[in-house]
Amino acid sequence: MTAPAPTLVTETALAARRGPGTRIVVGVDEVGRGALAGPVAVGACAIEVVDGRPAPLPEGVRDSKKLTARRREGLVAPILEAGRGGAVGWASAAEIDEVGIMAALTRAALRALDALALEIDAILLDGDVDVLTPALATAERPAPLVELRVAADRDCASVAAASILAKVARDAHMVDLDADAPEYRWASNKGYGSAAHREAIDRLGAHEHHRRSWRLGSGASVPAAPAPAASVPAQPAAPPGPSTVEAGVLWDDQWPLQDGKERR
Repeated sequence: MTAPAPTLVTETALAARRGPGTRIVVGVDEVGRGALAGPVAVGACAIEVVDGRPAPLPEGVRDSKKLTARRREGLVAPILEAGRGGAVGWASAAEIDEVGIMAALTRAALRALDALALEIDAILLDGDVDVLTPALATAERPAPLVELRVAADRDCASVAAASILAKVARDAHMVDLDADAPEYRWASNKGYGSAAHREAIDRLGAHEHHRRSWRLGSGASVPAAPAPAASVPAQPAAPPGPSTVEAGVLWDDQWPLQDGKERR
């Protein structure tokens, strides 16, 4: 049975909670939390809602996991054209080792939101943990409304679009990294824990793009517990790749399976 297409119902309701007029609602989703190598990428897709009428996103937008690579790539340009803005923020493997996966995801999300350069009224996250509101609040202005929704990448079009932006960008980045270390087969496994990837780690050791604080070789089936989260810096370091428009559940992604199948 085919799942219903995601809608902008939740985004429209969030805009209404902020009052009439023109409102900006941003869907946010991440890719790469469970990988052994490479950065995490957080996509952000902004839509404009004018007096309760949202600007539509392209036909065919779905959770990135439900689409083929070719279909995802073909949707990037239409998403960026239809939305008010799109961006991808990054946190490197070294940052994940330094501050832990949760704080690294927060950093990447803040970078994506900053790259939009928009006055945001509400943010829609997939999952049930809000680590953005404390980081967004400042003495000068209140934080945007942050709404959590489990399976938002399935049900909410802005979050599905964000997942596509992040997935396409991160996959391309891992293909680029593969050119420097082809033995790990990052072009095919995208940094996740396939059998061939783990065997290469056993044989060659960890590369600079591996998350060295995690259990990496064939003796482990999942990454080690993340380090305690550190505070998010006011001026985050530059991401490891493009951080503006380029071509996802936030903070509750599944760990990779051992078969090397494509994961987020």
